[in-house]
Amino acid sequence: MKFGSDNAGHEERCSQGHSSASTIATIEAVLSADRDIDSSAIEIRMLGPVVLLEGYVAKPADREKAISIAAMIVGHENVQDRMLSRFPM
Repeated sequence: MKFGSDNAGHEERCSQGHSSASTIATIEAVLSADRDIDSSAIEIRMLGPVVLLEGYVAKPADREKAISIAAMIVGHENVQDRMLSRFPM
């Protein structure tokens, strides 16, 4: 699943009318639609072009999936993982 053209960076897409609110809503929608991840304790925020993933994850796969989904939408370089783990290391 890809969003936007492959040639445009997230900053360019935002300058074309892609708002922070729509970015957050898109990521939240994709996360909640994925039955393989418990995203109920994950918060999504924007700091400029960077998506901040905050909150808690119950297993390592949830962390990786959330990062992957956000990266599909804004690019991996624009995703900052601040999620805390609720699983034993």
